[in-house]
Amino acid sequence: MKRKDFDIVPLGAILEDTPRNGYSPVCPELPTGKWVLSLSALDGNGLDLSAPKPAPVNDPLVDKFMLRRGDFLISRSNTSDKVGRVGVFRGELKNCSYPDLMMRFRPDCDKVDPRFLETYLNSDTAIKFIRQHANGTSGSMKKINRETVESIPVVMPPILEQENIAEVISNWHKAIQKNERLIISKFQFYDFLSKTLLGPTVWRSSKHLRADRLFDTISEKNTPELPLLAVTQDQGVIPRSMLDRRISMSASNPANFKVVRENDFVISLRSFQGGLEHSAYDGLVSPAYTVLRCRPELEPRFYRHYLKSPDFIRRLSVAVIGIRDGKQISFRDFASIKLPLPPRDQQQKIARLLDESEKEIKLLKRQALLLQKQKRGLMQKLLTGQWRPDMARR
Repeated sequence: MKRKDFDIVPLGAILEDTPRNGYSPVCPELPTGKWVLSLSALDGNGLDLSAPKPAPVNDPLVDKFMLRRGDFLISRSNTSDKVGRVGVFRGELKNCSYPDLMMRFRPDCDKVDPRFLETYLNSDTAIKFIRQHANGTSGSMKKINRETVESIPVVMPPILEQENIAEVISNWHKAIQKNERLIISKFQFYDFLSKTLLGPTVWRSSKHLRADRLFDTISEKNTPELPLLAVTQDQGVIPRSMLDRRISMSASNPANFKVVRENDFVISLRSFQGGLEHSAYDGLVSPAYTVLRCRPELEPRFYRHYLKSPDFIRRLSVAVIGIRDGKQISFRDFASIKLPLPPRDQQQKIARLLDESEKEIKLLKRQALLLQKQKRGLMQKLLTGQWRPDMARR
């Protein structure tokens, strides 16, 4: 078979030996100097060696499954979106073995460049093949066997071109990793700002009022023409049309739904991260929700950040027993909590600083998605011969 001018061969034809399942021993609690990887080590970005499990020293089978530098690992049993994940062991952890739910294999370096093969096995083409051939009786858990792994079709450019393709993709991967490090750094800075600006300092310099003197409950209805909103903990209150996941639609009459206006807050039905979600939209939510509206002396953007801050969550957890177990917050619970009320100009200044920090994170996240999309498109063109490495560098 050929794709453009590239041969396509089964993976088994370019391996040194047959893929082999690992071994999962009974692990002790304390470190022994020997390790076995957990299945989560194959995290979709390669091989994460940060959380291995101690392996027993008195089990002779463990030594038979020790990894060598350059070994490839593939997840042979996992959820449908994770089965077939591939990573390469580069010798970073001594005395490290691999578990039964992974398979190990080694490429023949005279036939294929290992970095190219790693890139190819993480491409959309290879992943699609693996998922199409995975099977299992469970709706969520899927398995692949040795025959499936050996039959994965691999596009084979000339060896020198494989090396060049691997180099181009590696440079893109480095750019993505740099972006991810920046995101982590910006998150840490936002967390620092939040703790500094919304912690004891603002509490000491502010008046303290009960929440029911700062927020009013709103039960506006009979506006069925407004869009339906979803109350989320990671994105706040947003139009349902913006959700990636599907949610069931209520059969209730929209005229009975509660109206949410821009800068209102909604008490979430889940309370792990504070439980009060800000809305940047007009729309409708289920009558089961409690809608809150800021009084005029409040800057909604300040309280959008404060009601997610560690200081507020700590105060809320004292007032509401069971919040960490997902207990729903009632308005009565919330109303009794005292909240800081800084001067309006101070609220605005703090909100502006936190908004700017948050905006930087969102921009970097969008850049990360774009880089990932461009990398997938680049891989597709390079691995099908549509582009050659010199074109990709331009």
